Amino acid sequence: MFNRSTILFPLILAAFLAFITFWINKTVEQQGPKADGSNRHDADYIMENFVTTQTDEAGNLSYTLAAEKMTHFPDDDSTVLKQPKYTQYAIDKPYTQIEGNHANVSSDGDEIEILQDVVVVREATAEKGEMQVLTDKLIIFPKQDLVKTDSPVVIKQAPKTVIHAIGMIYDKRKKTIKLLNKVRAHYEKPNN
Repeated sequence: MFNRSTILFPLILAAFLAFITFWINKTVEQQGPKADGSNRHDADYIMENFVTTQTDEAGNLSYTLAAEKMTHFPDDDSTVLKQPKYTQYAIDKPYTQIEGNHANVSSDGDEIEILQDVVVVREATAEKGEMQVLTDKLIIFPKQDLVKTDSPVVIKQAPKTVIHAIGMIYDKRKKTIKLLNKVRAHYEKPNN
């Protein structure tokens, strides 16, 4: 004498309430902090006195990156370097070396920001003397052979050229340096 709807209605209601409870529970869990510590900015590994190298498709050395200390943080996949030294190589071209007090490396390695007391040295060639660039911040894009800064720079080209500017873009592939603002240059003709 029971009607089918009398039995099915409570079962459907109970299933619906179970689904709503499950959904609310999952929604609240997703918004809360993770208990595994991944939301903290703690290092997951540290390396000291390391050197990493990158080669081109033909196996020729493209660049090396060395540092006194490397610290990796898993929460944002960032890497911090202490006393980094980045050296870029090219066949039949002078090497370029960049050093600073510390650096931040993007998670994909496509961007390296070198900070504080940054010194760039381009090796001397038969035609040109050694060149130095001094600044407080450089951003390196290794795959593009590009270096940028919006900070003040001092460029010293041997034997006696000194250039001051604010902001610079150095394109190694095009062999160009673009100075962005307030450029002042001092040049003395070398004595023969």
